[in-house]
Amino acid sequence: MKPSKNSSSVLFALILFFISLTGSATATEIHEYILKNGLKVIILEDHKAPVATFQIWYRVGSIDEPKGKTGLSHLFEHMAFKGTERYGSKELSKIVQKNGGIDNAYTTKDYTAYFQILPSDRIALSIELEADRMQNLLLREEDLQYERAVVMEERRLRYEDNPEASLFEEVQLAAFKAAPYRWPVIGLMSDLQSITREDLLSYYKKFYTPSNAFIIVAGDVTAEEILKKIKDAFEDIPSEKVPERHYTEEPPQRGEKRIYLKKEAEVPYILIAYHVPGFPHEDVPALKVLSAILTGKSGRLYRELISEKKIAASVDAYYSGLNRFPYLFFFDGVPLKGKDIKELEKGIYKVIEDIKNSPPSERELQKAKNQIEAAFIMEMDSVYSMARIIGTFELLGGWRLKDKYLEALRAVTSEDVQRVARKYLIEDNRTVGILIPLKQ
Repeated sequence: MKPSKNSSSVLFALILFFISLTGSATATEIHEYILKNGLKVIILEDHKAPVATFQIWYRVGSIDEPKGKTGLSHLFEHMAFKGTERYGSKELSKIVQKNGGIDNAYTTKDYTAYFQILPSDRIALSIELEADRMQNLLLREEDLQYERAVVMEERRLRYEDNPEASLFEEVQLAAFKAAPYRWPVIGLMSDLQSITREDLLSYYKKFYTPSNAFIIVAGDVTAEEILKKIKDAFEDIPSEKVPERHYTEEPPQRGEKRIYLKKEAEVPYILIAYHVPGFPHEDVPALKVLSAILTGKSGRLYRELISEKKIAASVDAYYSGLNRFPYLFFFDGVPLKGKDIKELEKGIYKVIEDIKNSPPSERELQKAKNQIEAAFIMEMDSVYSMARIIGTFELLGGWRLKDKYLEALRAVTSEDVQRVARKYLIEDNRTVGILIPLKQ
């Protein structure tokens, strides 16, 4: 059932109320420090529950890998859990688990992050463990052989045995011909086979240094106390000069590209990608609102192609915008049984053209903004997610940008949404991938 106009107004008022609460709280309780070795520390006090997260972010991801070594960043993340002289393989994780916590890490195109979530009176463990990991990893040859096999198997399962993921990889490689965003984070199989221990050691020395990292602690902590412990553990670690990095800029696309992938699969699948800017470009908020208008069960794609025309079994759009460099705005879908993939493709373009020709209504616009802000607030309810949001914006230029981002989202107009659709969602700027299923 569709919400009434009054219920939408109440929802928006509640959202603004909670944003004002979270905004005022974070503004007074976020503390920022820079140690003498260049390591930045951001501390967010939140005493609602006796839990805290420690996160250390390194400004290095798959876009920093040397030619022929794709997957190096992700493989190194695996190796970072294989231990030091002080703590053996997997011992860091066991210590965290014994103390009632969890730990993990993730690698992206833009950065690599390691984190723990622990009872707040045990968070000093994270400080000790991560300071040791920053400077004392063993990176043994036998561990490399094992973890390389693990990552290669992960690649097989995630991409090579997954038709939709395989198409995503093909579309990404075709869409970018110069920018390093074209390479998959997990790496190409032949590159994974070529990575040596010397490659890992060189990467470790260059990028896992205080001046190329920042720490975020969020939760039931006292800033002064936790900062002293961080200083004691990290400040004497020498900081290496990070090599200057040059990222090739992607030239404008001058015509549609099409990819056809024949693979064992149950159903056909389409993936369409348009080049769009990354944060903090001024068009990012309007593109984010555009994606919200298109997605979800009340979005235009679902309403028109599933509910009304009944030509899609599934259809969606996705745009993050929180990337260091220009990336992609995606559409994807599976045709309803008995319908042709070409019909679905035409249907997606029809939805896009409708927005170009007629801007969204004020109610539609406000609903999209409400959804984005509500999701943002719900994430801020967890100390881990709060820290991750702060880390994302810190990486993109400074954690204070998160407030400007929300302000910019609220200021988006229907005309802004129509303008970015006309500017970026055009034929010459798109790469289309079609999965053609083969019988098993």
